[in-house]
Amino acid sequence: MSEQTVDAAGVEHASAGDDARIVSLVPSITELLFALGLDRQIVGRTGFCVHPRERVRAIPKVGGTKSIRIDAVRALRPTHAIVNIDENERTTVDALRTFVPHIVVTHPLAPEDNVALFALLGAIFGRRDAAQRLSDALRTELDAVTARTWPRQRVLYAIWRDPWMTVARDTYISAMLRLVNWHTLPDIDGGPTGAQRYPAFDLNARWLADVDRVLLSSEPYRFTQSHCDTLTQNPQVAGGLAGKRIELIDGEQVSWYGSRAIEGIGYLQRYASRH
Repeated sequence: MSEQTVDAAGVEHASAGDDARIVSLVPSITELLFALGLDRQIVGRTGFCVHPRERVRAIPKVGGTKSIRIDAVRALRPTHAIVNIDENERTTVDALRTFVPHIVVTHPLAPEDNVALFALLGAIFGRRDAAQRLSDALRTELDAVTARTWPRQRVLYAIWRDPWMTVARDTYISAMLRLVNWHTLPDIDGGPTGAQRYPAFDLNARWLADVDRVLLSSEPYRFTQSHCDTLTQNPQVAGGLAGKRIELIDGEQVSWYGSRAIEGIGYLQRYASRH
């Protein structure tokens, strides 16, 4: 068994031929497939797979990451479907297994896990050289960020409101932020799956007193400057966030793994340096 061809579910995948038909149900993976030069093999994507913008438009949509239209996927006759443990529903994946010959499961939990992700897809789809180039570029960015000394910060990274939701310490987002010595609160691990990976919280939670800065992400909820202004200017609404430093952050750059991680690490360094 080759480690390069074993996915996050422990399944070993054989090399696919040039006639592979890939449906990607993960936005960041779709972008990665284009970066690997697999344009002609991609036959389906979700509505949230929006990068690269000009090239992805020609690929049929099959629903959202958590609302896949199974019949739409079936009609595309895929040989491979690429899914993610956090982003896709287990029931969806089980349904796909009944007619898709190869289900490739992904679950990167830290920036360095992208090296294995590149190798996995590169090996399956015959793009080893392209995968190696991406790995080299990623290692360059990782070396650059780890070579610097970053002041320690305790941060709240908000991904949703009504209810308010954040990220556990063992998520990819939290690991990305640790590259610049930003540590997410609350200090909990969510486990391999489930709601506790992205826990809800109350704006009056006591642990918010320990937060140094609040990061409102642009996705999956699209926080805007108006949300920052409301929380900054209205202490009654802000609750435990009153008086905190509240900022917007680009969620794609922080939460998208795959090829975007290379750009994302650079973005995070610039962001931390400015802020």
